[in-house]
Amino acid sequence: MSQILNIEDESSKIDSQATRGLLGAEDSLAYRVAVIERHLHGTGRWIETAATSSGETHVCDRIGEGAGSFQLDGGNNTWGAWVQLCGSDDTPIQDGKLYFDPHQVIVEDSERASVYFIQIGRGDSGAAILSAGTYTEFVYSATVQKDTGIISVQSGRAPAGSKLWGRCWSVGHDTGTINFFIGLHEYEG
Repeated sequence: MSQILNIEDESSKIDSQATRGLLGAEDSLAYRVAVIERHLHGTGRWIETAATSSGETHVCDRIGEGAGSFQLDGGNNTWGAWVQLCGSDDTPIQDGKLYFDPHQVIVEDSERASVYFIQIGRGDSGAAILSAGTYTEFVYSATVQKDTGIISVQSGRAPAGSKLWGRCWSVGHDTGTINFFIGLHEYEG
């Protein structure tokens, strides 16, 4: 009977004690739940190409402040060149945020009625991203030229200041551009 009481005492901690969430012990249950909560129910910030970029440190602005959507271009029925989407000084967007992740892409335009393979990752370069495996990939199927749509993105959280890169493949074509905006979630811990 005393074991049952101990289990009940321990489980009541889960139900009745406040936690520090993302400011608490990293990888604790409360921390992990806070990450999920923030990802599913947190605020987002959207980015576009910088109006005036500066090397690899500043390449994106908040929507409405920049030069328009990002553009990736596929190769000759293969991956196109990596394009930097976020610079080392571009995050955090909100003061005090320590991590971010891309959570959505909104396609503004596509050059072809094509299947597009898209990779987005974080690291110092495209080669570094591939080597470290710090990328996510997804498929967008443009049913007509100039097709638009929304894509949910699942990727790991990156420390603020991480560079973000992307590239695409317009399947079956020699080049093929796709233009989009990126939504970010930011986290305080």
